[in-house]
Amino acid sequence: MTDFSCARRDFPEGFLFGAATSSYQIEGHAHGGAGRTHWDDFASTPGNVVRAEDGGLACDHYHRWEEDLDLVRDAGFDVYRFSTSWARVIPEGRGAVNAEGLDFYDRLVDGMLDRGLKPAATLYHWELPSPLADLGGWRNRDIAGWFADFAEIVMGRIGDRIWSAAPINEPWCVGWLSHFEGVHAPGLRDIRATARAMHHVLLAHGRAIEVMRGLGVGNLGAVCNFEFAHPADASAEATAAAARYDAYYNQFFLSGLFKGRYPEAVLEGLGPHLPDGWQDDFAAITAPVDWCGLNYYTRKVIAPTDAAWPSLAEVPGPLPTTQMDWEIYPEGLGYFLRRTAADYTGDLPLYVTENGMANADILSNGAAADHARIAYIDAHLAEVRRADDDGVPVAGYYVWSLLDNYEWALGYEKRFGLVHVDFGTLKRTPKASYHALAKMLATAD
Repeated sequence: MTDFSCARRDFPEGFLFGAATSSYQIEGHAHGGAGRTHWDDFASTPGNVVRAEDGGLACDHYHRWEEDLDLVRDAGFDVYRFSTSWARVIPEGRGAVNAEGLDFYDRLVDGMLDRGLKPAATLYHWELPSPLADLGGWRNRDIAGWFADFAEIVMGRIGDRIWSAAPINEPWCVGWLSHFEGVHAPGLRDIRATARAMHHVLLAHGRAIEVMRGLGVGNLGAVCNFEFAHPADASAEATAAAARYDAYYNQFFLSGLFKGRYPEAVLEGLGPHLPDGWQDDFAAITAPVDWCGLNYYTRKVIAPTDAAWPSLAEVPGPLPTTQMDWEIYPEGLGYFLRRTAADYTGDLPLYVTENGMANADILSNGAAADHARIAYIDAHLAEVRRADDDGVPVAGYYVWSLLDNYEWALGYEKRFGLVHVDFGTLKRTPKASYHALAKMLATAD
């Protein structure tokens, strides 16, 4: 597929298209006075990350941000979703502020505005300062206050010019993937740590919303990630296992944010490990937001097991997969848009804040023919249009990602970008998907 089957005019008036990135994955954390993060520690531990690669240089966005923002503008995007690095702004996580770090985000936001882009800020995309990890990180209830202080410092500087803000990207990854599965920093496999991290990340979200409201920052939201859970077979056991996966992956955080409670199917496992008095925190956790963001990539096929709770395992499915071995299942995006609006958010605007695919993109004669990515995005945009036709208040769609970048534990092997990055020279080369999107977004009439 070389072109999109839709055009900008096929979406509602005012519908916003954007590209998304995150700080540690692109900036080059070794520059600009940034402090050490738990991702630096995790990557330095043998066996955690492919080739022990870290975000020290990444895409060197810290020095090349003007070129990168030009790419966003030239594609015709409306929004640039970026994140701020806690350790860049406050190297120790608390206390002294790194003026150079704040200056960088100040320049970055002004650069977006100069190019007619709406700055969509995410305060935290996983780069916890190492000194806070030493104090227990997300297991420590005090992190909600530390994070609120960080929010006040960052938004005290750029909050007057951003278009939207969300406190934390993908709380499931911050809580479960990092503390139960051990796949992301800090690399724990501990159910008590998991329960506390999952609760505290929501408490920190609520405290940050409160702080930003107090500063007069508007258009505040929450960004959660979703995976469709499909039973491995028609048995009652597989159906129940898929329901448990859905509960702790897709429902826990939305339920906390919008209903002020956690699903019973999750409390069966995590309830005994939650911190004392956790029920009293929902007044802060449910601080009103103005929109909700959905990050969606794939579905998982779930089978029951005889292991301890949650007593399930992911098994291979029959659908085509991406370079991540993730099944391509666009229908899941439509499902979550509909269910989120119907069960949690009502009339609040919904944004697809991340969607995209890893593909084994290779430059040939100065071009990358990533036609599979065009087909992937096109199929998911079709689901967005169907959801809109059904009355779901979906207001925007952001592609992950602008650039090939540091893909966490997978190092620099997996390429999600619309723009190819040569990690030897750091040269940027827009792929076929970039050009096709630019063409699609230019068709306004």
